[in-house]
Amino acid sequence: MAQEVVNPEEQVVLGEEIDHVRLITLNRPRQLNVISSKVVSLLAYFLEKWEKDDNAKLILIKSSAMGQFSSFVSDERGNPTEGGTIKGAGRAFSAGGDLRMFYDGRTSKDSCLEVVYRMYWLCYHIHTYKKTQVALVHGISMGGGASLMVPMKFSVVTEKTVGEFLALTGARLSGKELVAVGMATHFVPSEKLPELEKRLISLKSGDEIAVKSAIEEFSVAVQLDEDSILNKLSIIDECFCKDTVIDIFKSFEFEASKEGSEWIGAILKGLKRSSPTGLKITLRSIREGRKQTLAECLKKEFRLTMNILRTTISTDVYEGIRSLTIDKDNAPKWDPPTGDKVDDSKVDLVFQPFEDDLELQIPENEEHRSV
Repeated sequence: MAQEVVNPEEQVVLGEEIDHVRLITLNRPRQLNVISSKVVSLLAYFLEKWEKDDNAKLILIKSSAMGQFSSFVSDERGNPTEGGTIKGAGRAFSAGGDLRMFYDGRTSKDSCLEVVYRMYWLCYHIHTYKKTQVALVHGISMGGGASLMVPMKFSVVTEKTVGEFLALTGARLSGKELVAVGMATHFVPSEKLPELEKRLISLKSGDEIAVKSAIEEFSVAVQLDEDSILNKLSIIDECFCKDTVIDIFKSFEFEASKEGSEWIGAILKGLKRSSPTGLKITLRSIREGRKQTLAECLKKEFRLTMNILRTTISTDVYEGIRSLTIDKDNAPKWDPPTGDKVDDSKVDLVFQPFEDDLELQIPENEEHRSV
C-alpha cells in the first residue's frame, strides 16, 4: 500500500458515543480533512460497529472545522479516552482523497488498491445504511468528501460550504446551490450549526420525522443569488446535451460570443485546463450512470479509478496531481494535449469489466446486504 504521511499519534477520525447518538468527526483540519487509508478504515469501523449497536439511533458526521466543542473522545476501537476539546482550526469538511498518497504510490502497481476498494465499499455502505444519518457540512466538500455527504438522509450545509460537483468543468457550488440541486437537504447559517448539533444530540432518537423537525428549527429557505450559475441552466443544458466533448466546447464558445455571456468564460477555462482524456472518460461515465443502478455505478467507478491509477491509457492523473499539489505550477502537460487526439478505442479499455475476483464485491440489490 502507498505510504501516507500521518502522525501516528494523530487521531484522524474521532468517534463519540453520547446516549443514543453517535458522532464522527473528521479531524485533520490542517490537511483539509483529506481521506487517507486510515480515515477510510476508521470510518468503516465506526459505521459498521454502530449499525449493529441497538443503542445507537442517530449518526452524525462533521469536521473539526465546525468550531470548538467539549466532548469525550473514543479511540479507534470505540473505547472512551480522556476528555478533550475539538478545536476547529480548519476550513474544510473534506477536500477528498489524499492526492499525495496516490502520487507517492505511482511507481508500485496497485499500491492504492486496498484503500480505493474500501472507499467504494464505504460509499455503498453509507448509501444503504440502516440508521438515520446527518452530515453537518461546513467548509470545502469535494470528491470523496462529497461521497460522505450527498447520500446521507440529511445533509446540512452553510454559507461557508463549497462543493466541487460539476464534473467536467470543476466548477463549484455554494451551500445554497447544493440545496437547490438536491445534493444537500437543508441550509443552516454557520453560526447556528453548533446549536443544531446540540439539538440533535438532545433528541436521543433517530426517528426521521423528529430529526427533520429539529433541523428545520434552524434551517432557512434558500434564495439563489442573482449571479448563481443555476440561473443559467437552460444555456448549460443546451451546451452539455451535445454528443461529444469537442461539440460541448464549440457550443459554449458560440454562446460566449453573445452579449452578456461573460460568465461562460469560467466554464471554458475549466474545460480547457482539464485533461482531454479525463474529460472523455468523465462524460461517458456520467451518461452511462443515468441508466445504472447504485451497484453498477460504484463497480464502474471502481474500475475507472483503478485503471486511471494504473495508467492503463494515460499518465494524466499523476501529471495533474504533480501540477496541482507537488510542484504547484498549475501547468500540466497532458498526453495527448487535445481532445481530437484522444483515441476512443483506448477510452473503451478503462470501462472494461475486470475478472470476477478483481471486481468490487457489493450486492446488486441493497436488500441483500446484511447488517
